[in-house]
Amino acid sequence: MDLAFIPSPSTGVVYLGPVPLRGYAFCIIIGVFVGVWLGNKRWVQRGGRSGTVADIAVWAVPFGLVGGRLYHVITTYEPYFGPNGHPLDAFKVWQGGLGIWGAVALGAVGAWIGCRRRGIPLPAYADALAPGLALGQAIGRWGNWFNQELYGKPTDVPWALKISSDPAIGRIGGTYHPTFLYECLWCIGVAALVIWADKRFRLGHGRAFALYVAAYCAGRAWIEYMRVDEAHHILGLRLNVWTALIVFVLAVAYFVISAKKAPGREAVVEPGAQEDADAEGAGGDRDGDGDGKVSVEKASPETASEGEAAESATDEAGDAAEAGAPAEKSPEDTARPAGSGSTKKS
Repeated sequence: MDLAFIPSPSTGVVYLGPVPLRGYAFCIIIGVFVGVWLGNKRWVQRGGRSGTVADIAVWAVPFGLVGGRLYHVITTYEPYFGPNGHPLDAFKVWQGGLGIWGAVALGAVGAWIGCRRRGIPLPAYADALAPGLALGQAIGRWGNWFNQELYGKPTDVPWALKISSDPAIGRIGGTYHPTFLYECLWCIGVAALVIWADKRFRLGHGRAFALYVAAYCAGRAWIEYMRVDEAHHILGLRLNVWTALIVFVLAVAYFVISAKKAPGREAVVEPGAQEDADAEGAGGDRDGDGDGKVSVEKASPETASEGEAAESATDEAGDAAEAGAPAEKSPEDTARPAGSGSTKKS
């Protein structure tokens, strides 16, 4: 008897009136927004303009969605173009089936187009976006939970995933390893690793992105090995395991070669961004020191002493007048000759 397990939703669609809200699509959309938000923060910290990441994402996201779907359909073509297949189902993205390998590869093409239009180096953009991509994947994996897909081998661990039976698609009910949850947690760890390493070693020229790719592939290899859904095998290993191993080697090679050829980090990631920031800061800088603050000039000690003496003399004269005492003569009165300005008595 199972004492504990993770339940699966009874349906992957929630209707808001006549509008269907599909859990899979919702998770993908939220993942994209989180990735762009974090990427924008990192881009600004590196000296770029706010909003540039979103502008380039307009190119990268559609390319990524198409690439992810193409990879899935090509590597799992039987349901679409095999015997008794349904070719039109290849367009039903909401039913699941986005390969991360194709999404990143073709998404990079879209990002390259956007960067080229803005005069921005693609490696710098990829470095800023890397942790956001990992977090976006972590959120997107919950779409598999809504669709009850991509689970692992049968298990009775307390965190097992409860899968309902569906004879129409050959799904057997039971409790299985929640590989979607394993990959979600792994991606969160990858994002944290890239952020830490980037701050600690000031990664640049695409090395933060290469670290993200290598770390993700290391986790995907063992998570993929646990899955029980149908897949093509080569030499006894699933196709995606081989893909993860090959991409891992390429990412590590790029990291090492890039570190030797272009050490350090890019000084400028977006042309004109620093000039705009300087001009904006100078607009509120009245003292000319570039900090954007208005300063009050302090008097020198000598000037302050003279001012205090004059103020003290004025106060003494006022006190004497109030007491009815004759005011002290000024130096000009003392220097005036006697009788000057006086009248004789008759």
